Amino acid sequence: MNILKQFYFFLADLFKSRRIIVELTKRDFKIRYLGSYLGLIWAFVQPMVTILILWFVFEVGFRATPVNNFPFILWIMAGIIPWFFFVDCLASATTSIVDNAFLVKKVVFRVSILPIVKIASALIIHLFFVAVLFLMFSIYGYGLTLYHLQVLYYLFAIVFLNLGLAWISSSLIVFLKDVGQIISMVLQFGFWITPIFWSIKMIPEKYQGIIKLNPAYYLIEGYRDCFIHGKWFWEQPGLTIYFWVVAVGIFIFGAMLFRKLRPHFADVL
Repeated sequence: MNILKQFYFFLADLFKSRRIIVELTKRDFKIRYLGSYLGLIWAFVQPMVTILILWFVFEVGFRATPVNNFPFILWIMAGIIPWFFFVDCLASATTSIVDNAFLVKKVVFRVSILPIVKIASALIIHLFFVAVLFLMFSIYGYGLTLYHLQVLYYLFAIVFLNLGLAWISSSLIVFLKDVGQIISMVLQFGFWITPIFWSIKMIPEKYQGIIKLNPAYYLIEGYRDCFIHGKWFWEQPGLTIYFWVVAVGIFIFGAMLFRKLRPHFADVL
């Protein structure tokens, strides 16, 4: 009950801080591209270039064979887009405290919202990616279905998991500068052990359970369930329960760790 009570107060504080979160998100989004000639346009040009490169490489160059009767480019985009969002959230949120040291030293400022600001900033780009994904599927002749509504559910799942991870990494990096490099290495390793460019059916069934222990697997396959497989998340109750047990555990641990280390941030920075 105490945990539920604290979670309620957390949501209440977020609601009270909604204006400053919005303003800081706008500021962070602008700063990312400040100083370049095209400015904010780069935020949307880069995703489009990435998509065009993947389309050219796999559709024109390699002429990759369809996966589950779906064009390979659609199959891979449905997996790589949520992965890009996951990586962008965690990588940027990890340095959210050290990058805003001047705010940390303000006694009245709620430092715990800084990782949220980074995640919200990454969300803007991701929504554009999702819109392009819908467009690509429609170009290939695949219309809208009810399963597409699940994108909101998996979007929330990515944000929730990332927030817990971000509280852990952003608080530890204040005291251990190597955390940034460790996170980068883990994400690179995670990219190849997560079925993004390959299907889990390619490995023996006895090893598939190990791959499914990776929470990112649930998220990547979730997007493909929305756009390709036509499955509801409750059709895989075991995997769904496992993911949320892990995500909630990380969220609680991250919140506790952040709260414990928070009083020492100003002294170190």
